[in-house]
Amino acid sequence: MVVGVGVPGNGAGARPDGFPAMWGCGGRRRRRLLGGVFLLLLGAVVVRRYYPCLAVLSESCGDVVVQRFNWSDLVPMRMWGRGLGLQAENSQFLLEGLPFRIFGGSVHYFRVPREYWRDRLLKMKACGLNTLTTYVPWNLHEAARGKFDFSGNLDLQAFIKTAADVGLWVILRPGPYICSEWDLGGLPSWLLQDPNMQLRTTYKGFTEAVDAYFDHLMRRMVPLQYKKGGPIIAVQVENEYGSYAQDPNYMLYMKMALISRGIVEMLMTSDNKDGLLSGSAEGALSTVNFQKLEPDIFVHLDSIQRKKPIMVMEYWTGWFDSWGGPHNIFDANEMVNTVERVLNTGASLNLYMFHGGTNFGFMNGALHFDEYKADITSYDYDAVLTEAGDYTSKFFKLRQLFSKTVGEPLPLPPMISTKASYGAILMQQHVSLWELLPSLAEPIKLEHPVNMENLQVNDGNGQSYGYILYETVVPGGGRLYSQDHVRDRAQVFVNMLYIGYLDYTVQDLPIPNGQGYRQLRLLVENCGRVNYGLMLNSQRKGLIGDIFLNQTSLRNFKIYSLEMKPGFMESLRGSASWGPVPDSVEGPAFFRGTLQVQYMPQDTFLKLEGWEKGVVFVNGQNLGRYWKIGPQETLYLPKTWLHQGDNEIVVFEERVAGRIVQSVDLPFLGRTHYVD
Repeated sequence: MVVGVGVPGNGAGARPDGFPAMWGCGGRRRRRLLGGVFLLLLGAVVVRRYYPCLAVLSESCGDVVVQRFNWSDLVPMRMWGRGLGLQAENSQFLLEGLPFRIFGGSVHYFRVPREYWRDRLLKMKACGLNTLTTYVPWNLHEAARGKFDFSGNLDLQAFIKTAADVGLWVILRPGPYICSEWDLGGLPSWLLQDPNMQLRTTYKGFTEAVDAYFDHLMRRMVPLQYKKGGPIIAVQVENEYGSYAQDPNYMLYMKMALISRGIVEMLMTSDNKDGLLSGSAEGALSTVNFQKLEPDIFVHLDSIQRKKPIMVMEYWTGWFDSWGGPHNIFDANEMVNTVERVLNTGASLNLYMFHGGTNFGFMNGALHFDEYKADITSYDYDAVLTEAGDYTSKFFKLRQLFSKTVGEPLPLPPMISTKASYGAILMQQHVSLWELLPSLAEPIKLEHPVNMENLQVNDGNGQSYGYILYETVVPGGGRLYSQDHVRDRAQVFVNMLYIGYLDYTVQDLPIPNGQGYRQLRLLVENCGRVNYGLMLNSQRKGLIGDIFLNQTSLRNFKIYSLEMKPGFMESLRGSASWGPVPDSVEGPAFFRGTLQVQYMPQDTFLKLEGWEKGVVFVNGQNLGRYWKIGPQETLYLPKTWLHQGDNEIVVFEERVAGRIVQSVDLPFLGRTHYVD
């Protein structure tokens, strides 16, 4: 007798110990008859429940957009024996042997407060999507070599299980390189301690580090695969390797790094049109990325892999912003029209991004082609949901489109959260960086300047982010030459007098004459490592070589690491150096004020009008950078970072400080520019 039946294709198990003696040989035919009737009835129920297009033939099923399994109803018995998974056959996807289309959206757990994960994924479901895609940032999960963190906001397993609870499948994009406008494309900066490092190749120093990381990551992911009863239906091999392609053996290594650790679901690669050939991996489905649908792009993809389903892994719903540029907007009607054209071809697609979130802290990436451009703190991306998770016109237009495509009503969209304007926050206390130096950890004394990554701090892992201060003594004035060794931007001081700044374009400054020996100070900011292109191996920050006064290279430095991690902020909170804010003050300095929340906290936005450039901390957490050159004028502050009562606001200002920070209930991301 059969005691359990799974979903179609999952098989069923029979009790190995049989049944009591009353079911003797004389009743075998009766048992078989009853068992057959039971299976037919149960099979009809399962087909009607999980495959409505097979249970009822109708015009609405003509496009064969088969409904996904409702994950919340898949009790363990129904997960037994999942064997087929996602397949690519005869130009279409099959899931458990039946036609399936991927309607995906990207949300990155590391850019969204954990308390908001479910809300964002419910909104994805309500938009008509059936699959979540997410990157995995190595540089957060292994910030120090050999020390792994999958807790709190980095609990990837919990994020994937939340997607399952909501009723979404998952495509995992584990990198190790993820691009994503994220510092060094998600690669940890300690890799760059090796002067010969060749990232994204089979260079031994890189593959050994990847192997150690994947050992930890994949043992967490393997049980969450579809064939293990989980929601992961596909895994991406690396990311956009066709645009890099520095080692012909690398993609094979990456594919085997997944398979050898127990990844059994469909493998995919992801590239733009020009990178499809060089970014492919044998046995992995090639997918394409774009924003504008070129007439021949799917023909080109089909010529590379005949009779395979077409998948757009990244359909760019908007675009990212850089400091000094505009806020990029992609027209909602044009976007939805392109999505509809893609769907009409029968292709599957993933919306990158469905919800962008925020580059909290110092985690933004950068581009460096003709010039260096750092990304802003907001990763709003002009996506389907705003940075704060609110609906846009894109959401409702897409929801209408997907509802028509799926052919059935969609879940109601969740309520949006209210936003608060807490008014002006007066900065009441101040402490100069120069006053703090004696209370900081002892500086590192070196004859030559050394870059952040090779500074002997953080248990030998070097410094990853933030600022670094170099001090030396000079006998007189003249001209200071950086020799293009500043990464990325240095404020220059003689004693405490601001002289100017050095960066990629400004590479020399006049140093005024003075009597005797004076301190020359360079406060260097790592503005964000490049995340895309061929310059990944040269992303060391701070001073990466000698600087010169006149014709003499400077020597004998005191170097202070100013990474501004939570421990630093905690020690700053208790510093005795805090004092009232004077009438006239210049940075670099810290300013402190209090945001008072009378009732339950709400999301808000901080506006730093009158300030020049710096970083904001809320209750010790790094909210991100601001800069008066824009485009971004407000910083998103989620309510999860606030509590009822007094909340500490600390601003590190590099140069010109204001006196108040405004809490407002609307974001302003700057002057807009429509993407062509």
